[in-house]
Amino acid sequence: MEKKNVKVCFAASSGGHYEQLLMLKPLMEKYDSFIITEETLYKTTVKGERTYYLSQVNRKEKSFIPRMIANSFKSLSIYRKEKPNVVICTGVLAMIPICLITKISGKKLIYIESFAKVTSTTETGKLMYKFADQFYVQWESMLNIYPKAIYLGGIY
Repeated sequence: MEKKNVKVCFAASSGGHYEQLLMLKPLMEKYDSFIITEETLYKTTVKGERTYYLSQVNRKEKSFIPRMIANSFKSLSIYRKEKPNVVICTGVLAMIPICLITKISGKKLIYIESFAKVTSTTETGKLMYKFADQFYVQWESMLNIYPKAIYLGGIY
């Protein structure tokens, strides 16, 4: 498959997870790609990349379940429209639906555990470790927690 024939979804929640995703900008430029992130007060866009927005979710808020359901339907709609071959995700909660839809559809899922995690997991990371075709950690110490993970160093 030619690189431009492979469609890649880059998915990350806002803040630090999104900043980590932006470190992959050179990879975005090699493929037909798009971004899914959370909608915040500040609109984030990457020049030349289609960007879709999901609702921010916080598992401690009462609106968590309705927002996750809404994000699931929106993720399904984006997936049907874009039909990515691969999803590369740096987390977290709002991105779970697109990751699971990708796996259910028989496509590839690549998950990159947070750079901030040196000796413990994220809740999303624990879940995605079970489903990801490739699971990357950014600290060698994380191989003790995720023994089947791939360590290549940090993406910064």
